[in-house]
This record gives sequence, C-alpha cells and structure tokens, in this order.
Amino acid sequence: MRLQTVIVDDEPLALDLLKLLLTEHRDIEIVAECQNGEEAVSWLQSKPADLLFLDVQMPELGGFEVVEQVGLRHLPSTIFVTAYHEHAVRAFDIHAVDYLTKPVNAERLATALMRVREKIAARAALLTQEQLTAVLNGLKASTQESRSVPRFLVKDGEKEILLSADQIDWIEAADYYCCLHVNGRRYMLRESIADLSGKLNPRQFVRIHRSSIVNLDRIRDVYREGQTENAVVLEDGQRLKMSRTGRQKLTEVGKP
Repeated sequence: MRLQTVIVDDEPLALDLLKLLLTEHRDIEIVAECQNGEEAVSWLQSKPADLLFLDVQMPELGGFEVVEQVGLRHLPSTIFVTAYHEHAVRAFDIHAVDYLTKPVNAERLATALMRVREKIAARAALLTQEQLTAVLNGLKASTQESRSVPRFLVKDGEKEILLSADQIDWIEAADYYCCLHVNGRRYMLRESIADLSGKLNPRQFVRIHRSSIVNLDRIRDVYREGQTENAVVLEDGQRLKMSRTGRQKLTEVGKP
C-alpha cells in the first residue's frame, strides 16, 4: 500500500530536505507540496490523503490552525514538524502525537513512519477528537506562554545557553536565520525574522526595517534624514536604518 502523502512547510529548504528523505521510503507517494497553511487547507478539503507532514509554525496560518480549518474527520494521519523544542515537543509527548524536529533526521523520520504504518494497519491512524483537541489547546497555551516570557536556546561555543528577550539589543535577519545582538556578541537562531517578531512583546520590540528588530530600551537617538530615510542609534553607538513603516510603528508605541 502506497501512502498518499502531503507535505506542508513554508521554508523551501526544509521542504526539499523532507522530500529527499522520503524518496528512501518506497511506500510514500508525495501527492502535494504546500508552502503555506492556506494551500494545505485547500488541498486537504478537496482531495483525500493518507499521511500529512505539517509544519507547526507558519506565517498567517500555522499548523494547528490548519487542523482546525480542515476538521478532524478529514484529517489524515499527521506527523507534525517543528523547529521548537521547548513547548511544542512537550505537548506532543504528553499526548503521544508523532512529531519531527528540524532539521529532519533520517533515522527519526523512519521511526515516525513506522509508527504511522502500525497505526494505519491497526485502523487507528487518526486521533480521537478529544486527543487532538487537547493537543491543540496545549500548543496554543504554550505559544501564549512563550510570548509572555520569551527565551531562546542558542549556541555559545561548545555549549548552549538560554537568552531572555530582555537581554537582546537588536535582531538582524540572515536568510532563514536571525542574528541576535547581545551586549556586543552575536548569536544565531534558526528562525525567520517574521516568525520571531510575532513572539516578542510589541511594546518592547519593534521591527523598524524588513531586516531588523530593535529593543526600544536600547534606542538612544532617532534621526530623520529625508522624506523616507530614517535611522536609530543605539546606546552602544550602533546605527540602524529605519523604513517609513518602521518609523510609524515607533511612533505608535510612543517614541518620537
């Protein structure tokens, strides 16, 4: 039996890696590749599928919103994919939902697929409504919790450390990563600047440019340098460009 499989991820590199790893499993047939939640909902509501790989964190429509819109009766056996260990994985573990963490590991993928095959063979591939509702509620609660006290696990040489959002001076976009600037040091975080912006307190952090977010407590001066050119200078002397939209956001939170 070939499993009609849909994969959903807004990161092209993550999508390509998952596709490559799935080619090693002959019973997997990828029938759809969706790059956002809206595409996933449209496909799942119109066509049947046996297996769904669903990214948890996506802009506009995240993984658990996709589940809610598709409905439990139409949801295929699902393997959640997440880049965040701290809260989501705990919720999955408690409720025994299959999950993968990014970057996806071939051995862990094989284990998840084995579990799905066993469930399908036992006619128990779908979660009960109570189980899935509990998972979704747990994910929502943990997301709200992470936004109220955001902390980030980053590499620091040979070890990893937890950084509190309050420690961050400013954040710089770097493709699919963000660079966190903290007291003259830099730490890389595997997360897009759009996703990271949604986790931070909007009264403390403002996205002043498409490539930068600033901690308002670190701003020393604000400059207007023309009709559209603006800039901020931080307490350590770092000068950052600010777009017109960024200046509007700054004004809305009470800065000049």
